[in-house]
Amino acid sequence: MEVTRRTVLAASTIMGFASAAQAQRPEPQPLAPDLVAAAKKDGKIGWYTADDLVLATKVAKAFEAKYGITVQLERSGAERIYQRIAQEYASNISEVDVATTSDVGHTVSWNANGWLTPFIPAEVTKWPAQAIGSNGLYIVDKFTLVTPGYNGRLVKAEDAPKSWNDLLDQKWKNKLVKAHPGYSGAITNETLALSRTLGWEFYEKLAKQGVLQVQSATDPPMRTAQGERAIMADGAENTSNRLIMEGAPLVLIYPPEGVPVVAVGSVVMKRSQRPNAAQLFMHYLVSPECQAINVANGARSFDPSVTEPANWTHLSKIKLLFNDPNDLAKEAEEIKKRYTKIFGV
Repeated sequence: MEVTRRTVLAASTIMGFASAAQAQRPEPQPLAPDLVAAAKKDGKIGWYTADDLVLATKVAKAFEAKYGITVQLERSGAERIYQRIAQEYASNISEVDVATTSDVGHTVSWNANGWLTPFIPAEVTKWPAQAIGSNGLYIVDKFTLVTPGYNGRLVKAEDAPKSWNDLLDQKWKNKLVKAHPGYSGAITNETLALSRTLGWEFYEKLAKQGVLQVQSATDPPMRTAQGERAIMADGAENTSNRLIMEGAPLVLIYPPEGVPVVAVGSVVMKRSQRPNAAQLFMHYLVSPECQAINVANGARSFDPSVTEPANWTHLSKIKLLFNDPNDLAKEAEEIKKRYTKIFGV
């Protein structure tokens, strides 16, 4: 059974959970020594995440090495993570303790269902206000952008696209690769932002370009770096940054029409069987140690103590496009439906 946001939100209304959205913002919690001891008694943590697999694996292993607590890592696209949690809950399975999604609209319906325990690690209060979601429901422990790009060995800089609309040039027909909003929360963010900025006509024209359609936002950078396609019509900046640091011939494009911002939010699930380990893991996600791992693997950070590599394009030079989580929650299903109809996949 495919679970959609519409069905989850409808169920929450029927079951009378809508008042959960009005929960008071919790007080920030410091990392107490007794929490570490209690978390170790929990023994493990179930982490369902839409993070790049390489990054997620490094974070999980670093946490295990630091605290001796096993991380049961489940990595998939944000939309698949969303469906899996709903399906497990419907079967009375509660293996997920912390969920990390690249579509913070998920937190709206999770909260409407009464599935979240608002939790704010005290460390994050030193960050900009946008790092904490509404009512403390989630923390933005990292963020990324969705950008086009190209293989510098296959395309000369002077010939490369400079904007989203440049992707529609006939010379790029059958040379493009693109991710899908039905799998990727990052691409759901992108599609909402660009359909509002450029109109759905942009996607209708793009669909005629012989686009290689893949799933995750992490896929186009890898396919383009390998030379399978010369141009990525979209892709996760964090994965692209990591591949570039590893020597891949990728070149990112920051279109003047605007670049979608993808907040990556982490939450504690109310049905967590290991609540102490879940809270400790949330503390770890916002620690300088973990933030350094994120940046070293291409993600952007709100932590003011972490410095980005000098060769990254500074945010001040990019026109950023932001989405409201409530809009993502309300419009995601229609976005995926319309996108699928346009591209035929």
